[in-house]
Amino acid sequence: MKVPVQITFRGVEPSAAVEAKIHEKVERLEACYAGITSCRVVIETPHRHQQRGKLYHVRIDLAVPDAELVVSRDPADQQSHRDVFIAIRDAFHAARRQLEDYARRRRGEVKTHEVKAS
Repeated sequence: MKVPVQITFRGVEPSAAVEAKIHEKVERLEACYAGITSCRVVIETPHRHQQRGKLYHVRIDLAVPDAELVVSRDPADQQSHRDVFIAIRDAFHAARRQLEDYARRRRGEVKTHEVKAS
């Protein structure tokens, strides 16, 4: 990666364990696709409902050649996102899927339907 990983905490205390987990996940993404030029990760708690507890929102911005992939995991429907590590896992899983789809498109492996002339 050309630019170091940028990690931002909003409304959350910075944690060395969380940063280490993010760096581990980014290394796995780089193993999947080596063309990543930059990665920005934002961890935040957007809503503070006392009945539901603290839910974490994770956003990942990946810059790759000719595109930018954005993963935004909204915790509104995920009660499991009370744990920051589960929220990170889910967001990076979605990022990996997007990155794999992007890599397939770059290699030309995506099937296209021919348009029938009418």
